[in-house]
Amino acid sequence: MSGMRPSGGHGGGGHGGDGHGGGRAGARGDIAAQKARNAQAPKIPHLMRRIGALFGPHKVALSVTVALVLLGAALTVVPPLLTQRVFDDGLFPASGHPDIGVTTTLVVAIIVVYLASSGLGVWQTYLTATVGNKVMGALRVKLFRHLQSMELSFFTRTKTGVIQSRLQNDVGGVAGVLSNTVSSVLGNIVTVIAAFVAMLLLNWQLTLIAVVLMPFLVIAQRRVGQVRARIATATQESLSDMTAITQETLSVSGILLSKSFNRQRFETARYSAENETQVGLQVKETMSGQWFFAMVHIFLSSIPAIVYLVSAWLLAGGSADITSGTIVAFTTVQARLLFPLMAIMQTALNLQTSSALFARIFEYLDLKPAIKDRSDAVAIPAGAPVGEIEFRDVTFRYPDARLGERPTLDDVSFTILPGQFAAFVGASGAGKTTVSYLVPRLYEASDGAVLFAGKDVRDLQHDSLIDHIGIVSQETYLFHATIAENLRYAAPDAAQEQVEAAARAANIHDTIVGFPDGYETVVGERGYRLSGGEKQRIAIARVLLKDPEVLILDEATSALDTISERVVQQALDSASHGRTTIAIAHRLSTIVNADVIFVIDKGRVVERGTHADLLALGGEYARLYDEQARVTATV
Repeated sequence: MSGMRPSGGHGGGGHGGDGHGGGRAGARGDIAAQKARNAQAPKIPHLMRRIGALFGPHKVALSVTVALVLLGAALTVVPPLLTQRVFDDGLFPASGHPDIGVTTTLVVAIIVVYLASSGLGVWQTYLTATVGNKVMGALRVKLFRHLQSMELSFFTRTKTGVIQSRLQNDVGGVAGVLSNTVSSVLGNIVTVIAAFVAMLLLNWQLTLIAVVLMPFLVIAQRRVGQVRARIATATQESLSDMTAITQETLSVSGILLSKSFNRQRFETARYSAENETQVGLQVKETMSGQWFFAMVHIFLSSIPAIVYLVSAWLLAGGSADITSGTIVAFTTVQARLLFPLMAIMQTALNLQTSSALFARIFEYLDLKPAIKDRSDAVAIPAGAPVGEIEFRDVTFRYPDARLGERPTLDDVSFTILPGQFAAFVGASGAGKTTVSYLVPRLYEASDGAVLFAGKDVRDLQHDSLIDHIGIVSQETYLFHATIAENLRYAAPDAAQEQVEAAARAANIHDTIVGFPDGYETVVGERGYRLSGGEKQRIAIARVLLKDPEVLILDEATSALDTISERVVQQALDSASHGRTTIAIAHRLSTIVNADVIFVIDKGRVVERGTHADLLALGGEYARLYDEQARVTATV
């Protein structure tokens, strides 16, 4: 099909043009609504249940961890009790002379308990670190998999940097909670309970002195936690904005744009301003609660001195329950109570803080894909007329279209037969590219039906549908990888001979082997080490390696110079041979030999026919063709 060069402006693609002018406004609205939801206090019990469910696959390891925690916590209160016996039975027995044998036995027992406790602690740390990091890794993959299932419109209205921040910053921010919370909370609670029991056994009056202010500390801790949760939410929002700025401005396209307009200082100032906000929030988050913990530390550290004073009063009053061993053991137990209590309060604060991060993560996990397979969806059956495409009374509005706005496509009907070359032409924003999005079901028709191989695309498994379609767009995307890896993205198991055959068909093989590293040449970020024509031909080769029955060409040569366009067009002619081809075209001279041309104007198919038929009709197509011919003649 020589001379058919699908090209021209992008027509706005799926956003901006083709009636999707509300994209940016929709993005701002989504982000504002998202921030409003995040600002609300997370429902802690519900969150705790969901967080607990993440640990479901690790029940055995958790059970062992719980056993180790309980045993280790129980062991922590044994040394103080043995210390009491050392003082009362070994160093200062009733006989008045130290008992070396008893003292030795008790000291050895204390050392053995410490050794056992340390060994259990190492084992427990290994288990908690393993389980915590596995849970975090599974959560990150679960979130990534869920995002992969989201419809195209979600990504057109959400900043890439914001999505990256959810995956990296938010999930990373809860790593400590996932790794340490279970063992820390359980171990410290058991330690506190055991220490409290030991203190009661030693002397109940002294125990009352040690715990009298605990309820006030718990109340204060909850209030501090609420403040920290709000600060954490603001911190993550700021971090998302910073990630978005980084992604937008430090990409190759962003750097080219800022350098082209000499806006480096502006971008630096924008990043610096957000960074200053982030620094302030980090300081606030760090400092929130510091006075609270300082007061807790002072209170708990002062208890031994108070115990000495109360003991003196009790001894002066003739109490027989207090001995030197009791005082030493009690203060030792109380000292061991200090760090577990501080750790419990710190963990409680961390949970309240992390609840904001978990809320952000679960917010994304709770998003429902607008396009997904029905429960009874089927694969395209063998023998079906693959390549036959039909639109039946299709109307389409983009998800963020304003109320009363004209639909992008309005009651469109047409049929493309297997093997036909069909071109769609019209002014920018007419709805051409939207047609190419509805065929592979990247968007869902608002009304009517899109049929592929004789079946409604909503009744087909999406994977099966996509397997039969290849897309070459104006904006070619290549990974920062080798040429071979970029080509094999379409067919990971393809042999080298198949890769080279696809490259030859796309008129790029000779160019590739001319590079010093051949097919192992790294193309750079988004393929910027290659020319526009080279990138497009690699993209065509990638589609040919997939070998689809239907080919969609979305203005694939419009951004190229004349020479590159001619070479790429030859590759496109080769690629379209024997396949059903949908060409979105702006330059009408590129599709004069198409089997059928559909003229779209304001979302409607206003004309259809061959090039000669439409010229003879003297309508919109003839007007566009004459207009482009005059422009070409002037140039």
